[in-house]
Amino acid sequence: MSFTGFARNCGFLCVLGAATLTGLPAATAAVPESDEPIRLTLNDWTGQNVSTRLMGSVLEEMGYEVEYVQADYMAQFTGLKSGDLHVAMEIWETTAKDLMEEAVAGGRVLDMGETGMRAVEDWWYPKYMEERCPGLPDWKALKDCADVFATPSTQPNGRYLGGAVTWDGHAEERIEALDLPFEVVHSGTEAALMAEIQSAYQRKAPILAWLWTPHWAPQQFEGEWVEFPEYGDGCYEDPSWGVNPEATHDCGNPRGWIKKAAWAGGKDVWPAAYTAIRNFRINNDEMGRMIGAIDVDGRPLQTVVDEWMADNEDTWQSWIPAN
Repeated sequence: MSFTGFARNCGFLCVLGAATLTGLPAATAAVPESDEPIRLTLNDWTGQNVSTRLMGSVLEEMGYEVEYVQADYMAQFTGLKSGDLHVAMEIWETTAKDLMEEAVAGGRVLDMGETGMRAVEDWWYPKYMEERCPGLPDWKALKDCADVFATPSTQPNGRYLGGAVTWDGHAEERIEALDLPFEVVHSGTEAALMAEIQSAYQRKAPILAWLWTPHWAPQQFEGEWVEFPEYGDGCYEDPSWGVNPEATHDCGNPRGWIKKAAWAGGKDVWPAAYTAIRNFRINNDEMGRMIGAIDVDGRPLQTVVDEWMADNEDTWQSWIPAN
């Protein structure tokens, strides 16, 4: 029997006895260390919910009480600092690097390491649009073919379909800095954004939209990200950086890590849980397939999570610290 099953079936006294027989301090064997629930945040996109439910399922296997709390992606850092929230499973370098670094520097939030997924989120278009807007994926092509992407509400400007406002992709600042004849229309939700991208793709209609990976859509739809000037330190803060010496945000989004973050006080309350969270790893392809099973195939999220847990027991068991 695994330690997980042993602890759950025998209870604290049995674990205490096992620790005594092996000469280990009893405190190192008592998992869960507290009956206080660990509060994991749920943000407003499917992939983050999958990551969170996967980690929550592992913590439950370890014997912890888990609570899921709906939280705004950016505002959740306030709760992580105060301890009202405990764990956020997906902090993307592309959109929240500064918030993450500020929170960690203050000492109240821990950087819990990378998830194993690599983030790209930026302006995306279907491959067939390169015939209608020659010069793509170079961003400068958008200056000459904005009318191709125009809608009745944005004419003569093109429409850029952004994500939810809370995701903060700096689209308005970028449009101004690069003098692009586009207007931002926010989709409001991931479901609305994906529905419009899918509809346009099926009809081969013009669309320029916010998209990201890991996700099912870049796996299913042939397309490209617009090639903006490469992000670098200073792009968001220093007007003298980049192609427009009078404006910030004259670059694409950064690309890189997706990390976990946690309330610093939790390391003393649930040390084994925090080790498991640090050990969490999954890749873009695995995540994209699960998101597709939920958003495209219509399968319940928890069912998809449960199947992954059943099919990958060796993987998630390796996240659990040895006693």
